[in-house]
Amino acid sequence: MIDSHQDELFVEPKSSLAPKVFAGIAALAITALVFAGYTVLRKRHAQSSGSLAGSSESSITEPRKPPLAVIMVDDALLQGNKTIIGGTVRNTSAAKLEALLVELELKHRKDGVAETQLVALQPAQLEPQQEGRYSLELKVQDYASARLVALKAGPNGAPVPFTATQGQKRQPERLETKTITVGKPSSSKGGEFLNTPDKPARVP
Repeated sequence: MIDSHQDELFVEPKSSLAPKVFAGIAALAITALVFAGYTVLRKRHAQSSGSLAGSSESSITEPRKPPLAVIMVDDALLQGNKTIIGGTVRNTSAAKLEALLVELELKHRKDGVAETQLVALQPAQLEPQQEGRYSLELKVQDYASARLVALKAGPNGAPVPFTATQGQKRQPERLETKTITVGKPSSSKGGEFLNTPDKPARVP
């Protein structure tokens, strides 16, 4: 009896090992999830930082080019059923500009669709500080508006940096003025015919 009782004291319970194993697996899983989340957040932060750095570097390495010409856009001139769009281009650079073309965006009056058109400059070559004119006639019933888009030069039509300013303004239309003379009211022997609160009209 004593030996059997001692054997029972040294017997370990079978269910005591399972909770420890489960706890260990859970701890490993939680650690793996935390590490994976940290890795994802760190990768996103590195990508956002890299994109910001790249954009700032591109803006620094690619400064805006100084304008080489100034375009003075005139007000549209109406002549009958036609509209004349034009202006002046001045070469403000120290180099010669060749084969100059002014690009305009024209919007149709009927459907509002926009189209681009290139207008040659006269003269097409401008020396430094030299000016040239461009002009385009449009039918009033066909087009609703015109907008300056770009200035191009050379055989390949390379864009030329420019600034735009107000050109010649349209002369105001002169309206015929007519002078109308209003005569004084006639009077009669019976009294004045002007009816006012101070001077009521007299009835004969």
